[in-house]
Amino acid sequence: MAQPRTLLTERSMNMEAFHFSQIPAEQVEGVPGVTVRWLIDHRRGALNYAMRLFELSPGARTPRHCHWYEQEMFVIAGRGQAIGPDGECQPIETGTVLWVKPHEEHQIRNTGRGTLRFICVIPHQRHRTDEPRRP
Repeated sequence: MAQPRTLLTERSMNMEAFHFSQIPAEQVEGVPGVTVRWLIDHRRGALNYAMRLFELSPGARTPRHCHWYEQEMFVIAGRGQAIGPDGECQPIETGTVLWVKPHEEHQIRNTGRGTLRFICVIPHQRHRTDEPRRP
């Protein structure tokens, strides 16, 4: 009789499962009411991406900023606004997915009564396709 096929490989046996509260929340420097938890990053062996959990207290906001990389976000709790490059406001709430293009100015504001929590995924470093082309 044939052995049942498994989807787990030797490499996947090293997966980790843990509760987010095991990772300490770090105060974002110079940004009152905003903390970040580096859930997965190079310290866990992630080679390409970092997964972060941001928590914004009521009334808190991230600074308006931009960066070379794209950013994927998923709101897991709360209500707020995503502010785009021209000052346009997009309402966000639990379940909202955001994609921010590279070099696009943006800001997140908590407009709700509770904590606004969102997952944010970013690359660790530039990929070769992100580098400027040389003539």
